[in-house]
Amino acid sequence: MAVELVLRSTRVITPGGTRAASVAVAAGRITAVLAHDAEVPAGARLEDFGDDVLLPGLVDTHVHVNDPGRTEWEGFWTATRAAAAGGITTILDMPLNSLPPTTTVDHLRVKQDVARAKAHVDVGFWGGALPDNVKDLRPLHDAGVYGFKCFLSPSGVEEFPQLDQERLATSLAEITGFGGLLIVHAEDPHHLESAPQNPGPKYADFLASRPRDAENTAIQNLIDQARRLNARVHVLHLSSSDALPLIAAAKAEGVRITVESCPHFLTLTAEEVPDGATEFKCCPPIREAANQDLLWDALADGTIDCVVSDHSPSTADLKTGDFASAWGGISSLQLGLPAIWTEARRRGRTLEDVVRWMSAAPAALAGLDAKGAIEAGRDADFAVLAPDETFTVDPAELHHRNQVTAYAGKTLYGVVKSTWLRGTRIADHGTPTEPTGRLLERQN
Repeated sequence: MAVELVLRSTRVITPGGTRAASVAVAAGRITAVLAHDAEVPAGARLEDFGDDVLLPGLVDTHVHVNDPGRTEWEGFWTATRAAAAGGITTILDMPLNSLPPTTTVDHLRVKQDVARAKAHVDVGFWGGALPDNVKDLRPLHDAGVYGFKCFLSPSGVEEFPQLDQERLATSLAEITGFGGLLIVHAEDPHHLESAPQNPGPKYADFLASRPRDAENTAIQNLIDQARRLNARVHVLHLSSSDALPLIAAAKAEGVRITVESCPHFLTLTAEEVPDGATEFKCCPPIREAANQDLLWDALADGTIDCVVSDHSPSTADLKTGDFASAWGGISSLQLGLPAIWTEARRRGRTLEDVVRWMSAAPAALAGLDAKGAIEAGRDADFAVLAPDETFTVDPAELHHRNQVTAYAGKTLYGVVKSTWLRGTRIADHGTPTEPTGRLLERQN
């Protein structure tokens, strides 16, 4: 195929490291990573980014788009515009809080029909594992979902009930039988029920209501189930550093477990959350600075595999001043890359680390073999980042539907200059173009 486009930078992040290079693109795929001064083929267009960093488009495997059904909370048009503006080229949509939830093939088709014309980035879908839909799991797998999400404690919406330990075992055995992946919101309901419940505006009271033991116990039970069944499981949005030794030991033993954390756990701390500021509410919660330090250590040593947003927005009115009743979710889809890069550089980590955590590892988790790296044969998905430039977060400039964010007013490093999907520029200096995203289905 004739090369149509060459992207050039003095800093291209590849699986082999960062180097000056020219990246050749044809028919939406990377055909070669060449020397920086390689001759541009006749008829090809050159985009030279100078010293700005060319990195693979980010892959966010934890996004609540809520469309259809709760589209006033978010939607495929707005969520994917925010993703594109933030350097993300692929998202996987969670099976809730849309109506209907993605728990049958018919419900999946409804969601795909809604998303198809609105996607500014590529979009895939998780299925849901409920107490009463074991019969639907294999059909959903065959229809192309990337795995199945379950809750071990109440989800917050009545149409997506939790699994108890018996139903967890039943669903996990079914999913393991066809080689699938179960992704788990791991908080133990008994610990949550016994924790002190003091409604009101004080963040300390909310934090006490979601103790670390709830995560630790749920993760230990999940490890036990995975070990028994030789199942593949993934822990969502890890918050408790106390669970890290359990996870590290399970990995060393050969248990097939992976783990994610999120920008809010890695960049925000309980000590800085003002009382009544429920834009900071999420479940599990943002914990203390000392806890955060240990999460960063676990990223560095591989105990935590990846960093994804858990973008879980709502309308502003649901963020009441009472932490007990406010909707729990952090809106950060557009800001994840600069938020993580700001903290990573402060801690002496590199952009190569960030790419591993936010692009390569999430792509590997979902089996997105065409995503996650700048190398021949992959999709020509890129973000162009000015890593030393800063900006101050203005909620009015965010593209997700409701401009509520815990990052308002923060100054962050890393300005996304442009985003490219299969060789087409889909965002330029924060402004998305018309939608060109595709709907993805699991291929293996």
